[in-house]
Amino acid sequence: MTGFFNNGAERMTNIARVGIDLAKQVFHVTALDDSGAVMERKKLRRAGLQSYLALLPRGCVVAMEACGSANHWGRFAARHGHRVRLMSPQFAAPYVKSNKNDVNDADNELPYEGRALLRELGDELRRLDERVRGFDAQIEALARRTPACRRLMAIPGVGQVTATALVAAVGDATQFRNGREMAAWLGLVPRQRSTGGRPTLLGISKRGDRHLRTLLIPGARRALLRAPRGRDRRSRWAVATRERRGWNIAVVALANKNVRAAWAVLAREAEFDAAHIGKAA
Repeated sequence: MTGFFNNGAERMTNIARVGIDLAKQVFHVTALDDSGAVMERKKLRRAGLQSYLALLPRGCVVAMEACGSANHWGRFAARHGHRVRLMSPQFAAPYVKSNKNDVNDADNELPYEGRALLRELGDELRRLDERVRGFDAQIEALARRTPACRRLMAIPGVGQVTATALVAAVGDATQFRNGREMAAWLGLVPRQRSTGGRPTLLGISKRGDRHLRTLLIPGARRALLRAPRGRDRRSRWAVATRERRGWNIAVVALANKNVRAAWAVLAREAEFDAAHIGKAA
């Protein structure tokens, strides 16, 4: 590899970070030292990039924009002992300070203060992620040891977060006379406008606990996606409703039905029965 590096192989020992703009044949590389100073900029072909990564000191941070070939090059760099960082394209765009070109895509010349701030923000995000994982584990444990939650989770579209939230929000389900009252309390029934003695049904009322609706609606959407694979009456009803009324109405109708089923599970301490679909939502 004599002459491969502009400033000699010994210069590579100071390289701490490398930014690579990936392409099919020609790749642009920018190398920086620990202080963030640019050591070199190169334009390499595939074989040259392989040799360059192989000769870098182990432990270098190799940063690339996530794209179709990023995983391949990331695995190649990792095999040579480097730490690979893939950046989503929307986060790479702010680093381009002037005209977009391959060289600009590979050069991160953020000042030290900017890097320190981003590092601090990254540490804070990691701490928050760790706390979220801890809370998720607590919710999962609570759902497993609570009989009402276990029965609720048998309803398609109701997971551990939705089950625990329902039990916490509803409390004693017998305060509602039936499942429709509970669905109305959550805002999952149509608004009505009557004129001249003729009622008109509008969109859902969206009254009650908004957080629960944001759990029930996505859960019903996932259940509706899986419904064509089901053979029970509930799945057939969901598919028929989607074909007859459209996707969005079917999702809300299924969420409404899930709430009615949840009322029966909580108020009667019954097990969920997929063969029973009840009255139309």
